[in-house]
Amino acid sequence: MNCTIDIENAVKVLRQGGIILYPTDTIWGIGCDATNPQAVEKVYKIKQREDSKALICLVDSDSRIQRYVRDVPDVAWDIMELATKPTTVILDGATGLAPNLYAEDGSVGIRITREEFSKQLCYRFQKPIVSTSANISGEPSARTFKEISQEIIDSVDYVCSFRRGDKTKTQPSSIIKLRKNGEVEIIRH
Repeated sequence: MNCTIDIENAVKVLRQGGIILYPTDTIWGIGCDATNPQAVEKVYKIKQREDSKALICLVDSDSRIQRYVRDVPDVAWDIMELATKPTTVILDGATGLAPNLYAEDGSVGIRITREEFSKQLCYRFQKPIVSTSANISGEPSARTFKEISQEIIDSVDYVCSFRRGDKTKTQPSSIIKLRKNGEVEIIRH
């Protein structure tokens, strides 16, 4: 399938509150409109995960982060700019996202994707997209499309075609939490 058509189909499903399975800048992800609480709830159900565990979202640009996080500290921009691999930054002061997406402390994990497919998907959708690993909570992350369980595939509304045949073993992003007092905590390297 043509990459552009794949993105158009995925965006249509996202706008209708549906759930997609898509390749990201890291591993395959289960995604939805990060501003839609009902869609976020569906993702928690698919993953069989408590909603007290926050989900990460992807955006396409610096300006998109600024639309959904009140005050992005300078150190966050430095981390995102200097990172040598995809890096999710957990920030305080999120706004305009689905309330059930936030961690208990009100923070949100957000990452600018630089991989072309997921970047175009985020750009065309014009909102953050949830990106959580395509597995049941507690099970190993699927690092290729072939490793995704049929249960997950059957539970989403649209499965992207792009990179299904890719056998490259991908890795999850690094996760760095920035605390209000300026402390930097590495959650996952």
